[in-house]
Amino acid sequence: MRMERVEQTLERIRLEAERAPGGVLAFDGDGTLWSGDVGDDLFLALLEHGGIRPQAQEALEGLAAAHGFARGQPARELAHQLFAAFEAGRIPEKDIYEMVAWLFAGWRVDAVRDFAADVVARREVKQRIHPESRRVVEWARGQGIPCYVVSASPLAVVEAAVRALGMEPANVLACTPHTEDGTVLPRIVEPIPYAAGKVHCLRARTSQPLYAAFGDNVFDLELLAASRVPVAIRPKPRLRARAAELPSLVQLHPED
Repeated sequence: MRMERVEQTLERIRLEAERAPGGVLAFDGDGTLWSGDVGDDLFLALLEHGGIRPQAQEALEGLAAAHGFARGQPARELAHQLFAAFEAGRIPEKDIYEMVAWLFAGWRVDAVRDFAADVVARREVKQRIHPESRRVVEWARGQGIPCYVVSASPLAVVEAAVRALGMEPANVLACTPHTEDGTVLPRIVEPIPYAAGKVHCLRARTSQPLYAAFGDNVFDLELLAASRVPVAIRPKPRLRARAAELPSLVQLHPED
């Protein structure tokens, strides 16, 4: 990947907008707009809070059994073991991303939103925003170009996080649990915005030209490839390893 400064990327997007008015930008969230992972922040805060309700227990034990863990353990301990196994590379990322969202089963939707907003404030997500990402978002806002955030982290926490950038929570596509009468259920709306699901979810929301997409990890590759200007922001090794599959991919020069 060659390095490109923000000004160069913005000029290429501007040219795409001239060629095909009415397009959009798409961003991954964690690692792309901000450092760290707000889904992890939310999960760890839930464990600390001790707020896993009985409604999540059956789904949690089902996931644990599918990956060789014993049933009958306390929910908090089981969730912690599953997350540790994911971090060690023994459980697929998708399973854990879904788990963190449906682990709030039994909570009222409004309560999850309030809890997520508190996590974002306490974890100082506003201070973790990458300056180069902020510049792109602010430029797009000035140009009237809609920005979408396509993330596998839970919807409530991504919606809270994007407010720190002045982005529209309504333009967030993230891992979303089913609800009933305002209460979270222990299952997920499919497909989730992960890997190829990112493109599917975005296209279900808008068919407008995708001027540029921004990501940092290998599961952003399909979204990047669907854009006219694919841009890696502080790319992780797994994306670097497959960057040759997308010759037009550039890396945005990091800013302080």
